[in-house]
Amino acid sequence: MLCLVTGATGYIGGRLAPRLLDAGYDVRCLARNAGRLRDVPWAGRVRVAEADLSDPATLPAAFKGVDVAYFLVHSLGRRDFERLDREAAANFAAAARAAGVRRIVYLGGPETPAHERPSAHLRSRAEVARILLDSGVPTVVLRAPVIIGSGSASFEMLRHLTERLPAMVTPRWVSNRIQPVAVRDVLRYLIGAAALPPEVSRGFDIGGADVLTYAEMMQRYARVAGLPRRIILPTRVLSPWLSAHWVGLITPVPNAIARPLVASLVHEAVAHENDLATLLPGPEPMGFDEAVHRALGKIRDADVETRWSSAAGRDAAAEPLPTDPEWSGGTVYVDERSRPVNAPPDRLWRVIEGVGGENGWYSFPLAWSVRGWLDRLAGGVGLRRGRRDRHRLRVGEALDWWRVEEIEPGSLLRLRAEMRVPGRAWLEMRVCRGEDGRSVYRQRAVFLPRGLAGHLYWASVLPFHGIVFNGMARNITRTAETR
Repeated sequence: MLCLVTGATGYIGGRLAPRLLDAGYDVRCLARNAGRLRDVPWAGRVRVAEADLSDPATLPAAFKGVDVAYFLVHSLGRRDFERLDREAAANFAAAARAAGVRRIVYLGGPETPAHERPSAHLRSRAEVARILLDSGVPTVVLRAPVIIGSGSASFEMLRHLTERLPAMVTPRWVSNRIQPVAVRDVLRYLIGAAALPPEVSRGFDIGGADVLTYAEMMQRYARVAGLPRRIILPTRVLSPWLSAHWVGLITPVPNAIARPLVASLVHEAVAHENDLATLLPGPEPMGFDEAVHRALGKIRDADVETRWSSAAGRDAAAEPLPTDPEWSGGTVYVDERSRPVNAPPDRLWRVIEGVGGENGWYSFPLAWSVRGWLDRLAGGVGLRRGRRDRHRLRVGEALDWWRVEEIEPGSLLRLRAEMRVPGRAWLEMRVCRGEDGRSVYRQRAVFLPRGLAGHLYWASVLPFHGIVFNGMARNITRTAETR
């Protein structure tokens, strides 16, 4: 059977694809840019179809011959995410029906109680589910609450809130009941759904072994992580909007994503049925403590497969490279640095590939920290996204406020900025060889301004470039020489 996985550059899709392969399925991944899957460990085992769910004309070839199609994309973080997801689901459903796909599988969110007004996030998930169920193709909708696993947005929110705040004043929603589910169980259900008989076409609640309030989840997390019991004081003052900004400041999850997630927590998320267990018999769902223990072990061992920040925005694939011919004729600001290095090229490359995250940026930490906080206050991602792996990078993954745009192992790392700036920015780091045979470190920052604000922005930061970029070049080469 051939499975089509959308969202393979994201958190769940990036874990599902290799497990489908291990289960004996053929896998085709749909991606707007095939290059974003170039460096994943299982890249050589799948086929990649370049297509865009917002463009129906690109879809027929991607769906040709597909037996099971997984809808695992969402536009959370975009202001118009409801419209984008509605259109993507409608195009996906039409393409699946036209291609004779035998099964659609969708990972959605929990149902909102009938007497409550759903959040925009849950309303959108329910709308996508209805579109897919009405497609004429047998569809399984898995309604998942908070997913516990290394790298998930929900887990990162829980982890950072608990670890960074020994005492906290919390909103009322921390008293709502939730049935968190381990990412391992979510993946098992997704794989099992592919083989369900065609007469099964409906939604299923999925959840873990425990039903807890969010406050209890924080206390249980603290216990598993070896932290003292947290002091939690619920209050009616903090609205979902205020608490989302609070989450955005404390955790790596930016406001644009924290807002819809927090708004969804005002509803209880408990499974009302367990029918899937009859259709897909298997091990009992994992308990909360074990799921947290496993997630922390993955983080400790630097073995995080995918992270919530893995998925790039819809516009990323359309952005031109700094070297594109169409840049000619426009204003481009460039800061270039070059230094000889008394170290072999492979040692210099290890330093370059290790930048960011816990390793830092080798220059004026206070300036980087302040700029990161300013970006967070403006609703951007800041520096807290960190790295997935301390030593290795992949094309397409997040690195603090950058996105890895290109890697040529041993010679080039190009990063594209995702901070809030009036324009587009890139940072390139290269390993070259000089005329005397020594290694040479070359660094290039490129900024394409947008309007007057972009020009003013570049002028305002220009005085700091000599300190920040020159210090960065100096310290990267010095580190390579002394390692």
